[in-house]
Amino acid sequence: MKEELQEIFTRGRDEEWRVDLRQSVKPTVRTSIPRVRMPELPPDFRITNSREVCEGLSVEQAVLEATRCLDCVNPGCVKGCPVHNDIPGFIKNIERRDFREASRVLRRTTVLPAVCGRVCPQEKQCEAGCTYLKMGKSAVSIGALERFTADLNRTIDRMVHDSMADDEAVHPLYPIKVAVVGSGPSGLAFAGDMARRGYKVTVFEALSQFGGVLKYGIPEFCLPSKIVDREINRLRDMGVNFIKDCLIGRTLSYGDLEKLGYKGIYIATGAGKPRYMDIPGENLPGVMTANEYLMRLNLLEPSVFGANGVALTGKRVAVIGGGNTAIDAARCAVRTGAEETYIVYRRSMDEMPARREEIRHAREEGIRFMTLHNPVRYLPDSKGFLHAMRLEKMELGEPDESGRRSPVPIPGEFVEVPVDIVVVSIGYYPNPPISIPDMEIGKGGKVEVDSETLRSTKAAVYAGGDIVRGPATVILAMGDGRKAADSMAKAFENAFSRISLDY
Repeated sequence: MKEELQEIFTRGRDEEWRVDLRQSVKPTVRTSIPRVRMPELPPDFRITNSREVCEGLSVEQAVLEATRCLDCVNPGCVKGCPVHNDIPGFIKNIERRDFREASRVLRRTTVLPAVCGRVCPQEKQCEAGCTYLKMGKSAVSIGALERFTADLNRTIDRMVHDSMADDEAVHPLYPIKVAVVGSGPSGLAFAGDMARRGYKVTVFEALSQFGGVLKYGIPEFCLPSKIVDREINRLRDMGVNFIKDCLIGRTLSYGDLEKLGYKGIYIATGAGKPRYMDIPGENLPGVMTANEYLMRLNLLEPSVFGANGVALTGKRVAVIGGGNTAIDAARCAVRTGAEETYIVYRRSMDEMPARREEIRHAREEGIRFMTLHNPVRYLPDSKGFLHAMRLEKMELGEPDESGRRSPVPIPGEFVEVPVDIVVVSIGYYPNPPISIPDMEIGKGGKVEVDSETLRSTKAAVYAGGDIVRGPATVILAMGDGRKAADSMAKAFENAFSRISLDY
């Protein structure tokens, strides 16, 4: 890993154009430029539709923001990126307006730049390592620049009919078929890296659409589905095969994959098994999980669930939880006509794990935050439908294992709030793979793997993403996909080497 980082740090940094670019603007001038703010739709308009809230940077905004980058010798941004994107490399190409090369630099390490530029928590990862923070200034807007690069090059492709995917098309080098179980971010990252290495890759998806959590778990106003589709089509152009409506373990067994000639398997089934609070009334009509609610909105027609399966016009909605999924569910409720929408979270706003931008957007859209409250019971009306929720007031005690202060109930302090719908978003358990003999499954359904290689206890079967980590970010899942691809490819190539030595 250290060798890979060092190679990224030095790659192209001493090329003449890049040296000249660094010297063309004094550091004091670069650091005097304020961080560019991405344009956004106004709140009163955006809550009436599902259009993407953040509108992206213009060319001039992107070039100006790229000019802020100091092109550090040991860039902390690269260290903070789980897939180790060459961040200074692509940003400096934006500064010199070589947008094609900026995209090529990015795509050496990521297959989903348009996605990551939108949904990654950059403020906790790459931007958290930016030198500007040490100066007390705002970090370079790396996520916005990544999104800009991907979006601009996609537009150029459409205009000139000259897809950059042609640059990445790979003719299989090895007569080896590799199966990927799950088409979420981890599976897609693994598939892209293996395809680049010359392996024949097939991605199997249990649902009717590809993309996993990118499709069913993230709303259109945060990540338009057409963006995901275009990234998947780029993988198709690279030679990756996609098969939908195929639940591995049911439609096809893992033994069937072996019979079909797949020599390596990567399990990326994610974490979609819901967690419950086990409180009275949790099974009432009107109480659902965030996963169920978001899938209804993102994948299925309302008619599947009846006339009012999704519409919330005039209803009062409470979302339980403080993560990004909870914020997404609440913002969806606003857009589908909810009269009142609450976020109920047992800690304070400071401990809330959702992105600050997401929280700001939710507040602008009129969502009410009930922090330091925790549900203890859901109450039915005379017909047995959800009518209200009873909340216990909390205060913060000592920090827990994660470092956040633990919430402690205030004895005797309760409040009842009328609600028609409750969406529970307190996390998920991994979706354990079905019927793989000799593969060890750990606590909570996680696949046990070697931490260095991501190889499971079953020969030639690797796993990564949420099925190994539990619920985490898109970019961490992608990092696992790249790591597993590197490990599997090295294992195959070592085997080839031994065969050639025998001859």
